[in-house]
Amino acid sequence: MRQTTQAFRTQYRAQVHRFYNPWLHAGFVLAFGSAAIALCWGSVHQVQPLEWLAVPLTLLLVNVAIYGVHRYLGHHKHALSRLFYSRHTGDHHSFFAPGHMAYETAGDFRVILFPAWLIVLQCLLITLPAWWLLNSLNGNVAGLAAGCMILGYLTYEVFHACEHLPAANPITRLPWIRQMRRLHELHHRRELMQARNFNIVFPLTDYLFGTLYWEAEPHRATSASMTRLQHQIDIARDPIAVLAYASTTTCWPEWHPSSLKVDGQPGPLHAGARFEEDIHAGGRAGHLSWEVSEYLPGRRWCARAQGDHGLEVLLTYECSREGDGTRFVRTLEYRFASPLMRLANRLLLKRRIERESTASMLALRDMAQLTLASQAGALA
Repeated sequence: MRQTTQAFRTQYRAQVHRFYNPWLHAGFVLAFGSAAIALCWGSVHQVQPLEWLAVPLTLLLVNVAIYGVHRYLGHHKHALSRLFYSRHTGDHHSFFAPGHMAYETAGDFRVILFPAWLIVLQCLLITLPAWWLLNSLNGNVAGLAAGCMILGYLTYEVFHACEHLPAANPITRLPWIRQMRRLHELHHRRELMQARNFNIVFPLTDYLFGTLYWEAEPHRATSASMTRLQHQIDIARDPIAVLAYASTTTCWPEWHPSSLKVDGQPGPLHAGARFEEDIHAGGRAGHLSWEVSEYLPGRRWCARAQGDHGLEVLLTYECSREGDGTRFVRTLEYRFASPLMRLANRLLLKRRIERESTASMLALRDMAQLTLASQAGALA
């Protein structure tokens, strides 16, 4: 887990009141909501066919309302929604990051669920007035609509909790849950969270408003089948600037001895960007076709590549603040599809690539410090 994410989780948990009970929290929300729904629907009698339209129409309005609140209040600062913005963008999105979306203890429900009092407030300030207005027109429509408003709230809470379950939980393999978990994980990317995938239960409004973003999960080879090399170095520059330089792939030939030429966009590359690279690694020439899968400024950058001989590469850069500088960690994972190349890697290539990776870290430190110092001087 990234040091920044783990550090935030440790700090957040230390601030949770010692009397907080996650089971009481979740139990109250479910019990209060279920009782309120039963009360609303208990007032309904002899529903006519047209009156049943209140159910889909209300659920549609709830879908749109949750989308709007999430998008415009959860991810943008407003005077009337500071608390929600701070709790959602500040706490929730710092606690859960792509690749680390699962809660670890039941106490983490506090950063997943809304405060317990919010469902009471929603019933008193939104559902009850809506019921009163509709009841003057049609009692059955009022009861059905009010119950569906609360049902939408509970469904949001349940689905959101499922989207942060550990991957080993069997619920995560259910088709609808599986797809929504993937959409929510993509939403948690720093570069996507203000623009994509705001629906939690059903992505209808995202689809209608053009904010739906889908990206299939990349094939993840087991760690046992991949060669894994990890190196770290301290760089006397700010993490945001260091990662921006390292993820500017057109600069790779400046500091990595295996990189000969890169064809791609200038500047740090964000998720979805593609580029091509000519390499000479382990004593062999080759070509890699890359796609960036994640970029969190100052924190993490990931990309995957396909190359000759069935070569598959996963490259990860992670940054954390270390004193006045940056602790930079580079993780390289690769494997060959060809049995002959796997044997060559075991006998020879791995040692050569290890030496080249070590040399690249020293060169990265020197070039990053020199280049970023020059940029700072030019701005001054």
